Amino acid sequence: MDGEELTEQETALYDRQIRVWGVDAQRRLSKSHILVSGMKGVVVEFCKNIILAGIGSLTLMDNRLVTEEALSSNFLIPPDEKMYSGRSLAELCCDSLRDFNPMVHVSVEKGDLLSFDEDFYDKFDAVVVSCCSFTIKRTLNEKCRRRSKQIGFYTVDCRDACGEIFVDLQKYNYMQKKAEPDNTIECQLQYPSFEEAVAAPWRSLPKKVTKLYYAMRVIERLEESEGRNHGEVSVSDLPSVLKMRNELCKEQSLNESHIPDGLLERLLLAGTSEYPPVCAIVGGILGQEVIKAISGKGDPLKNFFFFDAMDGKGIIEDISTPAN
Repeated sequence: MDGEELTEQETALYDRQIRVWGVDAQRRLSKSHILVSGMKGVVVEFCKNIILAGIGSLTLMDNRLVTEEALSSNFLIPPDEKMYSGRSLAELCCDSLRDFNPMVHVSVEKGDLLSFDEDFYDKFDAVVVSCCSFTIKRTLNEKCRRRSKQIGFYTVDCRDACGEIFVDLQKYNYMQKKAEPDNTIECQLQYPSFEEAVAAPWRSLPKKVTKLYYAMRVIERLEESEGRNHGEVSVSDLPSVLKMRNELCKEQSLNESHIPDGLLERLLLAGTSEYPPVCAIVGGILGQEVIKAISGKGDPLKNFFFFDAMDGKGIIEDISTPAN
């Protein structure tokens, strides 16, 4: 991939970007291939951004049909209902995304993510999954990590006014700029898998870790323990969620005040609904991180990002299992 040069058409189209991050970074972007699963509002914002940045190809997966909830946050769905006629969200979004940048190959892959053999993922440089269960996140992450090719793995989840991004770049080398002009040093980051990260004992984490991290893990654990799909836990399950919160806090030696009742209730009230302005912010951050990782330009995020519109703060948390 690194040996292929940009075409004249690519050089002309991405001229402004090349001026910002250089021809080598744009070349890596233009030859990259990304897989995205789950065409939620936050994901379509991400797709728009990376297509405009000029990746090589984008493969979409989402077999679901259009719902009222999807219409409220997915701006790629065409307004004409006659176009739906049994077509999946991935197919509808594919048509719209192709219009953003004809230089990017956009396609649809049908089927279940977990049903593909591991070598299926070798064709991609990054895999992004949205709003899925702990089991799916863990399984896909491990499939990517077992390949000889290094594949970036990302999860993203938005619940109303809150958003979470997880990043796994495995062992990642990049160049970091120093204060002196034209001076850079080579840096390396070691990322844990999703399973390893969330297994980090809560008592080992810094005291100021965002409450949103803990709240998301409580809801995720309840979904997992009861065999629910992502988003199937609602505000009617608040007593069960609070019970799970209390059990986990006792098990992890964490004060229950770190996971307020009000925050859990707010996340449960949201269900699977999304708040479009939050989708734009979180999708923008996710796009920026994938672009940085592929292009090799900029310090990558390690390894969680959280956003809550209630206070307008974006927080990066490095959550890893302590070394033995």
